[in-house]
Amino acid sequence: MNAAAKTKPHASSKAVVLDAIRAAGTISRAGLVGATGFTGPTITAVVRKLIEEGLVVESGRAESTGGKRRILLRLDHSARYAVGVHLDHGGMVYVLTDLAGAVVTRMAKPGVGVEEPRAAVEAMAREISGLIDSAGVERHRVLGVGVVFADAEFPLSESLEQATGLPVVLDNDATAAALGEHWAGGFGGASAAAALYLGTRISAGLVINGITYRGPGRKAGDLAHVCVQADGPRCRCGARGCLDVLAGPAAVVAAARADLLVPMRRSREPSVTADFAALSRSARRGEPRALALLERSARYIAAAARTLSAIMDLQVLVLTGPGFSIAGSVYLPVIEKELPPEVDVRLSRLAATASAVGAAALVLESELVPLSLGARLPENLSSEAIH
Repeated sequence: MNAAAKTKPHASSKAVVLDAIRAAGTISRAGLVGATGFTGPTITAVVRKLIEEGLVVESGRAESTGGKRRILLRLDHSARYAVGVHLDHGGMVYVLTDLAGAVVTRMAKPGVGVEEPRAAVEAMAREISGLIDSAGVERHRVLGVGVVFADAEFPLSESLEQATGLPVVLDNDATAAALGEHWAGGFGGASAAAALYLGTRISAGLVINGITYRGPGRKAGDLAHVCVQADGPRCRCGARGCLDVLAGPAAVVAAARADLLVPMRRSREPSVTADFAALSRSARRGEPRALALLERSARYIAAAARTLSAIMDLQVLVLTGPGFSIAGSVYLPVIEKELPPEVDVRLSRLAATASAVGAAALVLESELVPLSLGARLPENLSSEAIH
C-alpha cells in the first residue's frame, strides 16, 4: 500500500477510487488495487457501493492475459450532471456537463451588465433552469452549479443557491479552467500541470498530483503582476513592467487603437474583448501590424510561462481561455519555442468554454472527489494497472 493510501481516512476511499476510474476511462478491480494502493477487499467494498449508487457500471471484460478475463469498470456518465457558469464582462457562458465532464449542452449570453444584483441572480436562475430542461435532464441528477469569474469574491453563492435550489461553488476562472482540463483528461498523466489562461486578464491554474493548488490566499498562478520588464511601464498595482500592462488583452488593444488597427470605442472593458478578437482575426489573415502586436504579447507571456514552468517543474502547459481560443495559433509557437522541450505545450480543446466547463468540474470535484489540500490522487495509471 502506498503512503497516500495509508494516511487517507476511510471516508475518502470512495473519492480516490472514483477518481481513478474517471482518470482511467475503464479499469478492472485489480487495476484499481495497483492504481490506488488499497487492498483487494477495500476495492471490492468501495466498488460495490459505487455501483449501488449508480455512479459506476461494469463494462465488458478486458482482453485475456492467460487467465480469467477481468471485468472492467467505468463511470456511468449519465448518472450525475453539473452546471458551469462563467461570468465575464465580455460574455456569459453556461454549460451542462455529465459525470465525465463532457459538455451536454451550452448557452452564451451577453456579458455581466449593471443590473441590480437580485435581478441578475434571478435571470441566472432562469437560464440555468432552462439549460437543464433543454437537455431533458432530471433535476435530482444535477449535483450543483459552479460559477467562476476573475474576481471570486463576488457575493453570489447564497442568493443563487436560494434561487436555484442547488448547491453553488465559486472560484476564479484560471483555477476552474485548470480543473476542467484535469477532469476532461487534458493534462494526461502529468503530475505537475498548468492551464495558462488568457481572458480579460492573464493567469494560470495549477494542478499538482491531481489537486488544484490555489495557495493560502487563493492567488497562486496570478501571472498578471509578474515582472517581465524591470524598467517597464508603471502598472496599476504600483510596480513596473508587469505582464498585464505589457501583454494583456487591454494593453494589446490599446496599442492597436493607437496604431488605428481597431476603432476607438466609448465602452472600455466590453470592447477590449471584441477588439482583441478583431485584431486576432487580422493577425491570422497575415496583417503584419496586427501579427507584430500579438507576437510581442506572446513573447512577454512566454517569458512569464518559462518562469512558472521553472518554479513548478511543469510537465504540461495548456493554453486556454477565450483569448487563446481566438489567437492561440499565433501564441502557441512563440510560447512553445521559449519553454524547454520536456514541457508539453498545447492548445486546449476546450479553450472557448474552458472556465464554464471548469466551473462544472468544481461541482463534480466538491461533491464526488472532496479531497483536502495535501491529499494525493492515485499515481499515474500504467497500462498494467488499467487491466
